[in-house]
Amino acid sequence: MADRVERIRDGVRLRLVALLVFGTGFGYVEAAVVSYLRRIIGYQSGYQAGARKVYLNLGFIAFVQPDRSVLVDPGLTQVEIAREAATLVMLVAIAVVAAETLRRRLAAFFIAFTVWDLTYYLFLRVLDGWPTSLLDLDVFFLIPVPWVGPVATAVVASSVVLVVSSWVYLAGGRGWRDPEPPLGGDRVQRADRDGIEPSGGVKTSGA
Repeated sequence: MADRVERIRDGVRLRLVALLVFGTGFGYVEAAVVSYLRRIIGYQSGYQAGARKVYLNLGFIAFVQPDRSVLVDPGLTQVEIAREAATLVMLVAIAVVAAETLRRRLAAFFIAFTVWDLTYYLFLRVLDGWPTSLLDLDVFFLIPVPWVGPVATAVVASSVVLVVSSWVYLAGGRGWRDPEPPLGGDRVQRADRDGIEPSGGVKTSGA
């Protein structure tokens, strides 16, 4: 029993490492794409457009309608929006294969997402020398409207979410109410695949 539990834990740790590696590689790809696109189209780093309409301003982040296209032209902005949507699809896909339960899949999604976000800024700094400061303004997302704020907002938020989601992924949500029945039969096999540490043994006849 102890050996099986240890194998389960090792499996969870291995998948966590895989998520971290995926997020890091994804962060470099994102930074590289942004770096050479900026050089090709002559786009300046950071957020340059003014706001025609502010939907919500929380101080550390604002949701706005810019007074002009965030990128060079509206067509390119639409391509970027589609790319962001495709990025989210990829993150959902990796989260689905990284776990069996909804709780761990959500944690896996945020692990990959936050590592991607943090390493994106790290690699962009290496490649382009930007951001020069955590106070530099950036456009975080364009879906459904541009999210604008200082780089510090993304770094702090991603760091906190990464720590919490990693804990949830490793702990498997122990201490939370699980609506599923106790482990038994097929659920034991599913637990082995997902890396869930059983909270108790499976009752056998005559026990």
